[in-house]
Amino acid sequence: MSVETINNLQLIKESARDFAENYIRPHVMEWDESQFFPLGLFHQMGEFGFLGVLVPEQYHGAGLGYQEYITVIEEIGKVCGSIGLSVAAHNSLCTNHILLFGNEEQKEKYLPKLAAGEWVGAWGLTEPNTGSDAGRMKTVAEKDGDYYILNGAKNFITHGKSGQVAVVVVRTGELLDSRGMTAFVIEKGTPGFSAGKKENKLGMRASETTELIFNDCRVHKSQVLGEIGAGFIQAMQVLDGGRISIAALSLGIAKGAYEAAVQYAQERHQFGKPISSFQAISFKLADMATKIQAAELLTRKAGRTKDQGLKTTKISSMAKYYASETAVRVAEDAVQIFGGYGYSKDFPVEKYYRDAKLCTIGEGTSEIQKLVISREILKGE
Repeated sequence: MSVETINNLQLIKESARDFAENYIRPHVMEWDESQFFPLGLFHQMGEFGFLGVLVPEQYHGAGLGYQEYITVIEEIGKVCGSIGLSVAAHNSLCTNHILLFGNEEQKEKYLPKLAAGEWVGAWGLTEPNTGSDAGRMKTVAEKDGDYYILNGAKNFITHGKSGQVAVVVVRTGELLDSRGMTAFVIEKGTPGFSAGKKENKLGMRASETTELIFNDCRVHKSQVLGEIGAGFIQAMQVLDGGRISIAALSLGIAKGAYEAAVQYAQERHQFGKPISSFQAISFKLADMATKIQAAELLTRKAGRTKDQGLKTTKISSMAKYYASETAVRVAEDAVQIFGGYGYSKDFPVEKYYRDAKLCTIGEGTSEIQKLVISREILKGE
């Protein structure tokens, strides 16, 4: 990594850290308790360049790469996993899908608004009965002249209610046909397109998650992203990059929990000495630090591979799998170090613990990551 890149990353790290400390930390528990999605905060983040990190400058984005992107997500995730998750979903899924597969007209129409935080984006693949088994999706689009009529529902959609634009993948061909699905970009307010139930979640509670409902939703063919039938293939490519962002988010959550645990272990005294002096605690901290270091190296390697334009399927799945599992283990150990206080909402680690678990589920469960990794290994990739 060049000196220029290192210096650039340091500046970005300081900017994201300062923003998180000043504008997010004071409200973390308030937003978590009330499940409040702070839409106004996202307009502010757009001004700082955090919502168009990967978007080229010609579309009013920051024009940066994955190393910078990882840094932004990590620093925000250290303070609040919910906001980190929403920043990741906005950048990696909706915005990136349009950037990768939209035509020039679509890019010029949507990317500047998304990069500036004027609009927040949603992305829909999952359905009530099809998570990892996306080939069996039931939301369909039937052609009607120059339009498509969409019917069905998506669920677990980040920003499903507050997002001004959504990229959704729906079936336009036969069931189980990987080339029978198509991506559409649909604006809020389109007749027949609405948000459904908002999920009441264990963690990531300030990141809005709802259903998307399509009831005879009429969408013009100009809203198709890329080719008809290419939606599933596009989604898999988008998820390759998205998994790097979840690895970065996991890394941030793990670091936040670890740093809180180190500080507490040095301040908390029992039997006349800080609990950090007891081997049971110091060895736990050693394990946490080692796992975090390994997760960071994997995540950074995945980002570097992506920036080089190389295939990232295996390494991004490895990074997402290891970093997310590490976040859960580290947050769990942090709760244990805090003891009874770790179970109290007056201290930060219980929230890291709740938030971390989603990272092992969203954008492909840990089990799916192992399936992807093993398939790539056996193909000789």
